[in-house]
Amino acid sequence: MMNMPNILIVDDHREIRDALKRYLEKNGYRAHAVDNTKAMDRALEDGSYDLVILDVMMPGEDGLAACRRLRPTNNVAILMLSALGEETDRVVGLEIGADDYIAKPFSPREVLARIKAILRRTELPSEIHGGQYGGKQLQFDRWILDVDRRILSGENGLETVLTTADYQLLIAFLERPRAILSRDRLLDVTTGREASPFDRAIDNQVCRLRRKIEVDASSPELIVTVRGGGYCFMSEVTEISGNENQ
Repeated sequence: MMNMPNILIVDDHREIRDALKRYLEKNGYRAHAVDNTKAMDRALEDGSYDLVILDVMMPGEDGLAACRRLRPTNNVAILMLSALGEETDRVVGLEIGADDYIAKPFSPREVLARIKAILRRTELPSEIHGGQYGGKQLQFDRWILDVDRRILSGENGLETVLTTADYQLLIAFLERPRAILSRDRLLDVTTGREASPFDRAIDNQVCRLRRKIEVDASSPELIVTVRGGGYCFMSEVTEISGNENQ
């Protein structure tokens, strides 16, 4: 049981969080449920979790604010829950670093399926997770990516831990420099699923990644848009040894 994924449920509705906890435990997962983000912070400090189910609409700090705060320092996978079904709300959740988003009402089976899909992406061994570059460091433009650690280092020496979504998208581009990748292809490579009503997910992930690696995200030079085609990564990619970055 200790080897099973550990899930943290954060929702102020007792019936929802207790029902999800029971369902996940029934299906072999470990689960812990709390009712606010302060309790979430304490749980993350005290234990190791593979995924956080984070409700958007909560008193005090809401789920979107908590996701935005977690992302720069914590690489735990995040599945957002919300009673708001508008596309803009889903886009915001994905844009600030959530790995997936599901609208209420939902079935526990759907939540479980989303969890399995996220964990398949985040728990793969590094040699598979980083594709052909597992165990290596990659240099492109002004950046160095430590593939196994998911850390992006700039010329100023500052390090950024990439979210799962940003990491998978960047790897997809680094493996295919100067190739035109359609939105459907990028969605398949990064999430393993076909296009869905979340058809703007890749566009928003690209925007978020551009803000991290472009000199000017409004005039991108590394990830360029190909009209009617998708996106193309324009930089050369070079493998370097660990010693070269020290």
